[in-house]
Amino acid sequence: DRNFASDQPTDVRKWQNSLTSYRDENGQPYSQTYLKTINNQLTAIFNYAVKYYGLRENPCHKAGGMGKKKADEMLFWTKDEFHAFIESMKDRTASYTIFMTMYYTGIREGELLALTPADIDLEKKTLTVNKSYQRLNGEDVVTSPKTPKSNRTIPIPDGLCACLKEYMSHCYELQPDDRMFPYTKSFLYHEMEHGCKVSGVKRIRVHDIRHSHASLLVEMGFSPLLIAERLGHEKVQTTMDTYSHLYPNKQVEVAKQLDGMMP
Repeated sequence: DRNFASDQPTDVRKWQNSLTSYRDENGQPYSQTYLKTINNQLTAIFNYAVKYYGLRENPCHKAGGMGKKKADEMLFWTKDEFHAFIESMKDRTASYTIFMTMYYTGIREGELLALTPADIDLEKKTLTVNKSYQRLNGEDVVTSPKTPKSNRTIPIPDGLCACLKEYMSHCYELQPDDRMFPYTKSFLYHEMEHGCKVSGVKRIRVHDIRHSHASLLVEMGFSPLLIAERLGHEKVQTTMDTYSHLYPNKQVEVAKQLDGMMP
């Protein structure tokens, strides 16, 4: 417990600095939107104390803000960039299979790391997402996916089927309910760093491979509804809000096709 009346702008700045300097196990900071959100929450708490509990002034006002209201521009790889990246991973079988799976399905990191052989149907050419992996307090934890819609079965291309079949054939005594990729998110981060350095493609986050898959589907002309189902979004609006900036590029194609239909 602490007395809010004793908090000064310098205390708020120390708190802000501790958050902006934080890095997780992969060396990643808190997002700018997250920093903005929690700073706003602290400001609201102090405003409440000023209004109802006699606090003389809100120290956040003098301390200033932190973070950004809008996230930085989304990064993703083009087809050529992914091909260059994945070519550099061919001598690293597990990593090659991991990134092929992420790029051609758009599944989240936790969903990928929770996959078991039972989730892969090579005959029907599908991959089923029904759980998610995370590392908590030094232990492997498998939970339900992010949202109910995250439970989904994704059709996969022949090339990915072959890749997964080849990978599983080399996994010693792999059981149906064993994790296919017994790694952590930190492993994904370091392997991606390696691939980017070797191939020379721009550095993006591991999560941005999911955005790269969505970008590929938009470029191929698929509808937001289909993309939402494939990505496991709870609402189509989420897909539109996240990827709407990719759709204007299709407007010229719409006009050209309409031209072809005119008498």
